[in-house]
Amino acid sequence: EFPGRGLVRVMLISPFFIMPAVNAIIWKNMMFDPIYGLINVVWTFFGFEAVAWLELYPLQGIITMVAWQWTPFAILIFMTSLQSEDQQQKEAAILDGVGAWAQFRYLTIPHLARPIAIVVMIQAIFHLSLYAEIEIVSRGNGNKNLPYLIGEFASNNIGAASATGILAVIMANIVAIFLLRIVGKSLMD
Repeated sequence: EFPGRGLVRVMLISPFFIMPAVNAIIWKNMMFDPIYGLINVVWTFFGFEAVAWLELYPLQGIITMVAWQWTPFAILIFMTSLQSEDQQQKEAAILDGVGAWAQFRYLTIPHLARPIAIVVMIQAIFHLSLYAEIEIVSRGNGNKNLPYLIGEFASNNIGAASATGILAVIMANIVAIFLLRIVGKSLMD
């Protein structure tokens, strides 16, 4: 509990509600721009030479954009789960002299098993559809995933695009089934 907790929550989850293409454009033009980008402004303030981040490190730039957008989703799920954690178990552990690390390992992590599996499953499925960031940042130069390949194949070879699309659906189902089994096992425990 702290003053302004509601505002902090809204600020933490707000990147999740930004469309992927808008997210990529914001990061490309406002953060990673070699001349006016915020990262280069800070970088040059400390005496370093300006860097064309997205030209030199496009994959890392895409990873940063996607992490910034999707981390709030995980934070929201984990915050909700942590608020539902049984405090009586923690109090009993404290009375028994259990340290903070042991409490985290034996109480908090098992409590978060289902939310972790759900977050991994949902993010894996959504990341299989990642397209806008790759297109806006690098036009696929050296950074391609299945949706990007499907888009390329669709303009040249509908059969290859269809086969790649089916492969993407199969991969998403395999990930979902695997994670649902993990969630199911943790529900049975």
